[in-house]
Amino acid sequence: MKKQDIIPGDWYRILFGETPVVFLVEILIRTFIMYIILLVIVRFMGKRMGGQLTISELAVMITLGAIVSPGMQMPQTGILLCIMILICALVFQRGINLLEYKSERFERASQGTLSILVKNGVMQMDELKQTKVSRQQLFAALRNKEVFNLGDVDRVYLEACGLFSIYTSTGPRPGLLLFPPDDRSIATYQQITLGNKIVCANCGAVPDRPDRAQPCPECGARQWGSASISNPNQPIDSSS
Repeated sequence: MKKQDIIPGDWYRILFGETPVVFLVEILIRTFIMYIILLVIVRFMGKRMGGQLTISELAVMITLGAIVSPGMQMPQTGILLCIMILICALVFQRGINLLEYKSERFERASQGTLSILVKNGVMQMDELKQTKVSRQQLFAALRNKEVFNLGDVDRVYLEACGLFSIYTSTGPRPGLLLFPPDDRSIATYQQITLGNKIVCANCGAVPDRPDRAQPCPECGARQWGSASISNPNQPIDSSS
């Protein structure tokens, strides 16, 4: 389009562009056909495409969107070309899955590996930094599983697909409270503050010998707080 063809207030050009109005009917037909074909292709790609996507599956889904768009919108692009590319994407994705099934090394290279974010109630700060997971994201995932004390956690895995797998301990242990600091009304919910225990506010470690003057043996921080332990029999303090 030339510069002199752009006229402010040309609503026909703004609404329909350079295509005739009748092309809107063709877009409807193209979109319907491509939608049906896309559903079929995604169906053959497997059940995982409808769940939590892995890295390769996410890449395929983004590619599918780029493939079907020209065939639905551009009159000079035929839909058979888009369908052929969709079939190629299907073959490519299924081939990737087959290679991942046969080769553990290839699977690790394409999908990545899990990361251990929490061990025995202590956050692994190096893993959090490497995976770019913030402490608040981790706390939110734990609270979503009704875990309010880091001492109640044995392991938290960040799976290769991005899901959190949380395993709690068999019994309560002193640890770091996971309640938001701004919500003081729930800070004592089923928790008992231990006056003889301190907890690192950075990683959640509880040292055997409480000494606020010393750095944390796990992460080296000097941010200390009072440790708490879960008590399921303690009701919420509604007066706070």
